[in-house]
Amino acid sequence: MFRRRRLPHGMVALAAAGMLALPAAIAMTPAAAAAPEPHPLAAASGNEWSWGYNGLGALGDGTTANRSVPVRVSGLTGLDRVVGIAGGRYSGYAVRADGTAWSWGYNAYGQLGNGSTANTTVPVRITGLTQVAAVAGGTINGYALRRDGTVWAWGYNNLGQLGNGTTVNSTVPVQVPGLNHIIAIAAGGQSGYALRGDGTVLAWGYNDEGQLGDGTTIDRMTPVQVSGLRGVRAIAGGQESGFALGWDGVVRAWGANDDGQLGDGTTTEHLVPAPVHNLTEVIAIAASSEGNTGYALRRDGTLWAWGLGNTGQLGNGDDESSSLPVQVSGSTGLVGVTAISAGSFSGYATRWDGTVWSWGSNYYGQLGNGTTTPPYSLRPVQVSGVVKAEAIAGGGFSGYTLLGTWD
Repeated sequence: MFRRRRLPHGMVALAAAGMLALPAAIAMTPAAAAAPEPHPLAAASGNEWSWGYNGLGALGDGTTANRSVPVRVSGLTGLDRVVGIAGGRYSGYAVRADGTAWSWGYNAYGQLGNGSTANTTVPVRITGLTQVAAVAGGTINGYALRRDGTVWAWGYNNLGQLGNGTTVNSTVPVQVPGLNHIIAIAAGGQSGYALRGDGTVLAWGYNDEGQLGDGTTIDRMTPVQVSGLRGVRAIAGGQESGFALGWDGVVRAWGANDDGQLGDGTTTEHLVPAPVHNLTEVIAIAASSEGNTGYALRRDGTLWAWGLGNTGQLGNGDDESSSLPVQVSGSTGLVGVTAISAGSFSGYATRWDGTVWSWGSNYYGQLGNGTTTPPYSLRPVQVSGVVKAEAIAGGGFSGYTLLGTWD
């Protein structure tokens, strides 16, 4: 049912970009030989806000009404020590400073991880997880990284997305075996990715386009190593593509390439990683888990995009796709970017001043600027009312931000 398909951008069938990118301010130094302790997506004392599509409770505000401006994730009132956020297909995820993980929204396959398959419009605690450092949302499953370097998964599992050697769904977290010293996780459309402290990357799940990067197109129910990657600092998962950022500032990509999402100037798939062309000094990456678009933040604060551009998700002023990176540009240029994320057909960025910017599809208000017209924006627009944003996440046709202050 959930094998490969291409959906029109107006349909409400989406997959979030689940990824963990190291903070933009981190120094460009070689990865340590010993595995560092996993750390959260963002260190913050704020609270979470959301906007966009909400038909299944993905905004966590206690309703199913779409929102074109941010609203507070209501169940997190009083749980204001949120340190990590992520978006899934129709679900949201959060990590608290106490190491607990929370989720809300669509739950037909147990992707909320709370032992049930009932949807919820407010956050519920993910069962049995403590000392959580980060979360990631796949199409209809979730992942968590614990501080001990282990990885846990829950939800839909028809193609081995849970990585536990079975194809049995689970409504509660199960451990992904063979993973240790993990410092970052990412979710593709129906695949999982993990970054080890030694700079190597492992992957599992769906592999029809080589998105596991092991040189084959064989689905894997347990993790396999992505070929040829060393010295990796951050990872991201696309719909059927994987991405890795090295400490050398180069982005490498593998898997499907129908829309040029591997950024090498071709539309030829790669079963093993190959460099994204014309990009250097990159410090953070993101990818769309539905829309075949990749993003990179350079050290100079500029943002670059490549791949599918049919709803303006490249943010460069037109709706053409590009197999090479192009600069995301606002009316005066989108510069001073500190963090990036991606929804299904939209991009998100935070700037040094704490403002949040978005571009691309806006059918459900996922740009957060108070409108749904035009149905997409070819250049970045400012998300209404947000200041001092400390993290950003894209989830399908919803956006999420972690705030310290709200005006």
